[in-house]
Amino acid sequence: MDIDAPETGFVVVVNGEEQYSVWFLGREVPAGWRATGVSGSKADCLAHIDRVWTDLRPASLRLAMDAPA
Repeated sequence: MDIDAPETGFVVVVNGEEQYSVWFLGREVPAGWRATGVSGSKADCLAHIDRVWTDLRPASLRLAMDAPA
């Protein structure tokens, strides 16, 4: 499988820390990650991630930093 071939399909996955990645379409999603329902070419999936993952800090860090002192 050529990771950069246009016909290679991907899905967008997210973990418990709300960090995003791409994974091969049709392969089992790794433990600790879940599919978001978005799939397509690598470029399409990465474009979606760029739109939705606007704060790159892990969720636990965001919560800790936003908590009152």
